[in-house]
Amino acid sequence: MENLISLEALAAHLKDGASLAVPADRAGVAMAATAAIIAAGPKNLHLVCVPVSGVQADLLIGAGLVGSIETSAVTLGEAGGAPRFSAGVRAGAFRLMDATCPAILAGLTAGQKGVPFMPIRGIIGSDLMKARSDWKIIGNPFAPDDPIVVVPAIRPDFALFHAPEADRFGNVRIGRQAELAAMAYAAKATLVTVERIRETSLLADENSAAGVLPALYVTAIAEARNGAWPLGLWGEYLVDDAEVARYARMAKSPDGFAAYVEAFVRRPRAAA
Repeated sequence: MENLISLEALAAHLKDGASLAVPADRAGVAMAATAAIIAAGPKNLHLVCVPVSGVQADLLIGAGLVGSIETSAVTLGEAGGAPRFSAGVRAGAFRLMDATCPAILAGLTAGQKGVPFMPIRGIIGSDLMKARSDWKIIGNPFAPDDPIVVVPAIRPDFALFHAPEADRFGNVRIGRQAELAAMAYAAKATLVTVERIRETSLLADENSAAGVLPALYVTAIAEARNGAWPLGLWGEYLVDDAEVARYARMAKSPDGFAAYVEAFVRRPRAAA
């Protein structure tokens, strides 16, 4: 399996100024890889949240790696707001590209299809049109008096996520997490961490093959047991609510965040 690499080598793909698409907390977040990225320290990343993010985005922002972020929200859910994101917004530490969930997914669809933009309903009249000069209103060429918003294609340099397993051929099981496929199809390269590698092909079973991302769309894979922790991974383990709450408390202050992220980066991480 030529594309099986270490977490450190996977993180090294990201260079200064790279754009990075990451999924929502429920969809398989590569937290072990996030620690490796923080240790590597690429600067001025453009983060695309598909379509929202939480602890992962907050950690990258707090570590000073994010120059801009396109997202519908950054939140820790039941643990409250994302402290470093909120502080960064107030301080103007990064460029915030406010969006909606459908708009981000539409932009990825355009990127996947190789077209420059995608039309979307439901935005005209909102304040978002004042904040997003890159979103345009055009006339519907097939109907009179029907203005519609078009959003530009999103084609990130990298997509990054965590999944239960890959096979030795490089195929990755993503199940029903369709946004992971959208990220991979639109991105120039896809980086994946997994709980384990299996010897038999994930595409061999007709009943489950539809939930597999083919190796064609996967650039590199790293094994990382519990690689989504403290977040959960469908079918494997639940979110560690106590740890997310602990992060939320510590990250309220710069010193508390620094202490948390130092321990997070240095935490031992076992290969699957």
